[in-house]
Amino acid sequence: MKVHRRGFLKLGVGAVALPAIPRVARAQAYPARPVRIIAATAPGGAPDIVARLIGPWLSERLGQQFVVENRPGGGSNIGTEAVVRAQPDGYTLLQTDMTGPINATLYEKLNFVFLRDIAPVAGIVRLPMVMVVHPSVPVKTVPEFIAYAKTNPGRISMGSPGIGTAPHVAGELFKTMTGVDLVTVHYRGGAPVMTDLLGGQVQVLFGTTSLTIEQIRAGKLRALAVTTASRYEGLPDTPTVGDFVQGYEASTVLGLGAPKNTPAEIIDILNKQINVALEDSKMKARIADLGGIVVPGSPIEYGRLLADETDKWAKVIRAANIKPE
Repeated sequence: MKVHRRGFLKLGVGAVALPAIPRVARAQAYPARPVRIIAATAPGGAPDIVARLIGPWLSERLGQQFVVENRPGGGSNIGTEAVVRAQPDGYTLLQTDMTGPINATLYEKLNFVFLRDIAPVAGIVRLPMVMVVHPSVPVKTVPEFIAYAKTNPGRISMGSPGIGTAPHVAGELFKTMTGVDLVTVHYRGGAPVMTDLLGGQVQVLFGTTSLTIEQIRAGKLRALAVTTASRYEGLPDTPTVGDFVQGYEASTVLGLGAPKNTPAEIIDILNKQINVALEDSKMKARIADLGGIVVPGSPIEYGRLLADETDKWAKVIRAANIKPE
């Protein structure tokens, strides 16, 4: 089922046709009880960590507990569906990441349509990825890697923390844009793929900064480039993939979503407080420690970003013929 982008962006502003007085009353009362933030991944992953950063901030600012609840499984679809089916009253929220835009094409039959059923609240953090290689790979730059891969087709293994994850599709985008033949090896999470990368069982990985940066700084992995459009402050001497592969960009953006039809004034309250958090020096420092970059903006801007990412990764998934497990 296709959803028009214009219709999706309207979800970001909620039920705008409701009478003004009830809207104001609801806004003044919200939140009147604890709020759940559903992280559709296991504890310790980036969505869980970001939810546990923003949850206490919202608790302190809005006077009610924002409790993080992990609902892993089904490639994040279980947790997402739980929010889709929740009452649109602001008391069940979704810690969003790029699985929503990716899964929209990866899975042919879902019980929801992400762009239709999740209203964008706010972006929070963009996590760059880093193209890293094992030191045994005799290259130091992206052009050297491309040349080496083309002279050794099918002999270089690319690690992936799972089918349809952001690092997986980032690597597939690189393969598509450069024409290199890499063998993709899937693992169940970042930890096992990192173990095999350090051991040389796989040779290249497009990994999040939170997963790779310590190993890069320790000299155990070689960083060839970051995947974002601009350089990453944590690795200031590392170029971008796009410096050598024109138009390449990949990253994972985490934010907050709510069930569709959540009142606009509730979304606005949450959006305002998240943007205030992203201006706070301590919050910025904690996000930087994760290897992230703050992503302030309005619900409409975050909705536009999600719609753009859905379009982008749909093309990659179809071109690479990626299928879920």
